Amino acid sequence: MRIAIFLVATLMLSACGTGYAPVSDQSLGLQRPTLGVGEYRVRSGDTLIGIAFNLGIDHRRLAAINGIKDKDLIYAGQVLKTQGSPVANSSKSTTKTVSKRSNNKTTPPKKTVAPVVTNFSWGWPHSGKVLARYSSKEGGNKGLDISGKLGEAVKAAAPGQVVYAGSGLLGYGNLVIISHNQEFLSAYAHNSKILVKENQQVKAGQVIAELGSSGATVPMLHFEIRKDGKPVDPLRYLPER
Repeated sequence: MRIAIFLVATLMLSACGTGYAPVSDQSLGLQRPTLGVGEYRVRSGDTLIGIAFNLGIDHRRLAAINGIKDKDLIYAGQVLKTQGSPVANSSKSTTKTVSKRSNNKTTPPKKTVAPVVTNFSWGWPHSGKVLARYSSKEGGNKGLDISGKLGEAVKAAAPGQVVYAGSGLLGYGNLVIISHNQEFLSAYAHNSKILVKENQQVKAGQVIAELGSSGATVPMLHFEIRKDGKPVDPLRYLPER
């Protein structure tokens, strides 16, 4: 009887030393397949709007590629495709580039960028001095950095719907994103206080936040305009001042 017990105990100890991972560890491994090109794994706290904003693609296109009908129906661990055929949309607004002309070819234009005309008007979100301009270079500034004092009003640059209001995007602090139509978004970062909620309709010039330094070293407003999810130069859309 003692010999039988000893043999059973020996077999159990040898089984424990075979190196098999616990079931929980194995399941975690199955949940972490290598991501392919054009894929993104959803993390806790992510939103579809935020993911698309960080990747520089339109959130509606990201939803369509993945068959997501409700922008809130994503979950941690989900793998999203970030590449695919663009969504056809006949309701897009028409934009055109207006070239500046000069009778004297040797006289440079006042602006180094050509303005863009859209079917709605843009306004400055804050009256402060531009500290840093847009740059299309790799790792360059995706918008304008505008100086200001803590608590000063940040205004919607155009009418639209708030699609994001929060602090979940690294480097942007308290951020508001407004959708203006099927093409354009505008973003307002580093606010000290957000005064609007997601899905809220706002008017051009409406105060949406208070200027701050969240996610920045000094008080400022970081302002972006995005066309089809990609950053563009705001100075091509904002009126001269």
